[in-house]
Amino acid sequence: MQFLKSFYIHNSFFRYVAILSACFVLSYWLPLLYPIAWLSTFILLALFIVDTYLLYASGNHLEARRALPAKLSNSDFNPIQVTFSSTYPFKVFISLIDELPIQFQKRDFEHRTSLSKNEISEFEYTVRPVDRGEYVFGNLILFASTFLRIVKRKYVFQKDHMVPVYPSIIQMQQYDFLAISNKLTQFGLKKIRRIGHTQEFEQIKEYVQGDDFRTINWKATAKNVALMVNQYQDEKSQPIYSIIDTGRVMKMPFNELKLLDYAINSTLAFSNVALKRNDKTGLIAFSKDITTYVPAVQKITHLNTILEKLYNIDTAFTDSDFGLLYAHIKRKVTNRSLLLLYTNFEHISALRRQLPFLLAIAKKHVLVVVFFENTELQELITQDAEDVQTIYHKTIAEKFALEKRLMQKELQQYGIQTILTKPEQLTINTINKYLEIKARGLL
Repeated sequence: MQFLKSFYIHNSFFRYVAILSACFVLSYWLPLLYPIAWLSTFILLALFIVDTYLLYASGNHLEARRALPAKLSNSDFNPIQVTFSSTYPFKVFISLIDELPIQFQKRDFEHRTSLSKNEISEFEYTVRPVDRGEYVFGNLILFASTFLRIVKRKYVFQKDHMVPVYPSIIQMQQYDFLAISNKLTQFGLKKIRRIGHTQEFEQIKEYVQGDDFRTINWKATAKNVALMVNQYQDEKSQPIYSIIDTGRVMKMPFNELKLLDYAINSTLAFSNVALKRNDKTGLIAFSKDITTYVPAVQKITHLNTILEKLYNIDTAFTDSDFGLLYAHIKRKVTNRSLLLLYTNFEHISALRRQLPFLLAIAKKHVLVVVFFENTELQELITQDAEDVQTIYHKTIAEKFALEKRLMQKELQQYGIQTILTKPEQLTINTINKYLEIKARGLL
């Protein structure tokens, strides 16, 4: 029974059979083909027996192992490595099939190679999940055949291996250096200018070109007979909350990834930076209810708590209750904090309905409203108009794009910080805004 489960006929065998069948048919008109066809049939059967013996003699000769990480990173290309080896005393031809999780909807995965005697080979491919959750990898299947290519032997390894897909850990690691770098402009990522400093004194140092002359310490200068300046550092241990709107507006997908997942990935990377810069970080998720609340804590191990909470956040198909959010913040967040609100407004009327609650929150806290550009509209705006219908579509698209900019200006007029960003640039723009607020001492 085990033999039958692993025994397969190679496609080339059926081609040989088709040729022999044609010979038998043609022998009706060409009798000389008749003995040739029978001789070829006996030779094919002999080769069939020999090929089967070579593949099945002396037990199993192939080993394979799929190396999966403990967690996959959402929206990133995750490497998966497969190692396989052969102890066949001759060269074998391998067809490798990995049964990928159903979420990828890929049914044509196949890798072909060959292995010599006692050879170990590695094969690496990447997968890009776009949803968080449990992903189950099925069988790792190898089909082995000899140079005769008549019979194939099936080997099966590592059945049903589950791997969870978490928010983008890879993206978090990519931006990790922002937490410790004080010279961010050299990387071309931080475009802001330090226009002030906080009052948390760090040290007195000798003046170098570029230091703010307003920080000169004249007493220390007189004592050292050299120009000395006071050096300040950003205030630490300040509470910072990422607030994620899980309402229906965050269901919109861009590049196969929902706005909610962009916000979740950004929250993880941003929280990592803030914690390593010695600030307290917390998390709030809301729609019709407050679905997640994590108080702001400074411990670096707190990042694991935030990661687990982010893993379970999902979009609700409802309108979000900003009044409930205001009441929750008023009751739970008692100290002045930096609040990064990830949401989206497609119409200025939608913003104005929620504006009273945003203003109430901004009275006590530093509120940053993060919403998104519609990149698909930008593609429509930039394309050439060749007919009246296209002109009409471009006009409507430009109207929506203008409304986004008007919403940003209206919030800024009321003293509310804003980030209007493309989804793929969300993380770096959020980190930049955080660093700007810290540099300006607004918190």
